[in-house]
Amino acid sequence: MSKQTSYTADQIQVLEGLDPVRKRPGMYIGSTGVEGLHHLITELVDNSIDEALAGYATEVNVILQEDGGVTVNDNGRGIPTGIVAKTGKSGVETVLTVLHAGGKFGGGGYKVSGGLHGVGVSIVNALSTSLIVTVCQNGKMFRQEFASGVPVAPLKVVGPSDKNGTEITFYADPTIFETIAFNYDTILDQLRHQAYLTKGVRTSIINEVTKERYSFYFEGGIQSYVKHLNVGRDLVDDDIFYVDKKVKEAQVEIAFQYTDAYVESIKAFANNVFNPEGGSHLTGFRSALTRVINDYARKSSLLKEKEENLSGEDCREGLTAVILVKLPDPQFEGQTKSKLGNTEVRGYVEQVMTEYFGYYLEEHPAIARKIIGKALLSSRARKAARAARDNILRKGILDGASMPGKLADCSSKDPKNSELYLVEGDSAGGSAKSGRDSKTQAILPLRGKVLNVERARLDKMLANNEIVSLIKALGVGIEESFDIAGLRYGRIIIMTDADVDGSHISTLLLTFFFRFLKPVIDGGHLYLAKPPLFELVKSGRKNSVFIYDESELDVELDKAIARREEEGIKFNLDDERYRQAGFIEQKRYKGLGEMDADQLFDTTMDPEKRVLIQVRVEDAEKADAIFNKLMGTEVELRKNFIQTHAKFVKDLDI
Repeated sequence: MSKQTSYTADQIQVLEGLDPVRKRPGMYIGSTGVEGLHHLITELVDNSIDEALAGYATEVNVILQEDGGVTVNDNGRGIPTGIVAKTGKSGVETVLTVLHAGGKFGGGGYKVSGGLHGVGVSIVNALSTSLIVTVCQNGKMFRQEFASGVPVAPLKVVGPSDKNGTEITFYADPTIFETIAFNYDTILDQLRHQAYLTKGVRTSIINEVTKERYSFYFEGGIQSYVKHLNVGRDLVDDDIFYVDKKVKEAQVEIAFQYTDAYVESIKAFANNVFNPEGGSHLTGFRSALTRVINDYARKSSLLKEKEENLSGEDCREGLTAVILVKLPDPQFEGQTKSKLGNTEVRGYVEQVMTEYFGYYLEEHPAIARKIIGKALLSSRARKAARAARDNILRKGILDGASMPGKLADCSSKDPKNSELYLVEGDSAGGSAKSGRDSKTQAILPLRGKVLNVERARLDKMLANNEIVSLIKALGVGIEESFDIAGLRYGRIIIMTDADVDGSHISTLLLTFFFRFLKPVIDGGHLYLAKPPLFELVKSGRKNSVFIYDESELDVELDKAIARREEEGIKFNLDDERYRQAGFIEQKRYKGLGEMDADQLFDTTMDPEKRVLIQVRVEDAEKADAIFNKLMGTEVELRKNFIQTHAKFVKDLDI
């Protein structure tokens, strides 16, 4: 990419006035929850990264201030401080107060940027109680302060400076956001990604409250990213395919490596913006990959004349890839930029992949044989799985009309009012069936450990009775036949013992949903039940106190002791009965089967009293890595993960 030497106020293009962002923040940042809050930092970091992409910034820093503010700074050119002719205001005030104003609309400020709509900085300003911007350029330091998007005073020179760059400190508005507490790890991950995607740029975060700090710098760029994504996986080969080529005005950068996994992991970016729904660059990559592999397999006789071509799925099984395109005018879908729409980019990516991946296979015949061998194995296994599935379908085993015999269904047929409990063991299943509300609660007992689907293909899964029963009960089908519209229950609740075996069964079930039924999780339908750990039987009363957490036990006992001491009863601190004060019995539950039907309903199934944990996948990349560690082949990784997180397991989220 060629550098542009000037970035002035004349290059700020104004498309329209500032809309009332404060009235409809969700339109611009997705939500006013945690994700929307962190989107404010994303907007500022993206602007700094755009300076890096233009060839001017080499550092991007985020600082979490002790007073709740967030500072984002870079050493780029700085927002233009001159007067914008159309607004009569400085470039700084214009981009911070006018929606759709910036240097990314063809004014020559940027050839490549992640910002499409030019609303980022102005949104942050509008949704902050206070924002202070400092710009260093041309030997001067400029500063301006805003309150809820309104300038407190004009832009002023506050002193000399021998540096260049922009620094913005903002305070998120607590009347708009559900929380204004920023998560260090969320920001850390974002900065790591940006460092991977921008070779030679250092990103860093400092938490002034906890004194934590971290910085990232990757000379290898997306090659380092692929290596990071494959940590703990068994590799087909240590080598990583990498290409970085310019096609017309676009830059195409691709890195990938094969593992022995049964799933693909492909991340597509345009101008450093992640596109979770892919787009034209991903389509071009997939098409070229399949064509090149089949062409090489035919030419080298690895694919016999009578054999049909390898499918795209076969060619991508076990593939970890990062696709990054940089282009002057990215056409994203929506402000969240989930999908790239530029049709010409498909051709650019196909051209680069066809030429350079073709060369790669020719020059690395040993690696080519491994890749094609894995694809052939995948093809044969997929055919066997398809035959097994078709056989099962022919027999009607997955037919929703014929429910599993052990399913105790609910009478309601409305998914919104229906819930399915997946219960560990026949004993607990029997209690759950007896104690449930049969109108809305269905029970499916599961025997023993469910199949570990992390290391199993569909044919093996469909040979497992527990998995087949679960698929039938849910009504959504599997793989090609999957349809979320068929979901028979609005809530699916995993209910297992509060011990190691119960946690293992929960993890096996979570793995199944994450790998094969992820839309069920994405739709907010999957939950974990939280059975009590203790029962404190009150003296002189019929009711018991149920304790769901170890820390709650001490709190409840201390309350009871305080009540008894108010009654004049004194306790010897050394007396063993001291911790039992006020209760005639303290029970420790080891399993669901220890409770009778009424107790199980009252403590774990009653909608008025129960504790449910909704399963959410906030970061698919992180979840993928966790499941690989927990359910993969690498024993040492699993051991280290469990040892590290054991004391936090009650708070562990996917």
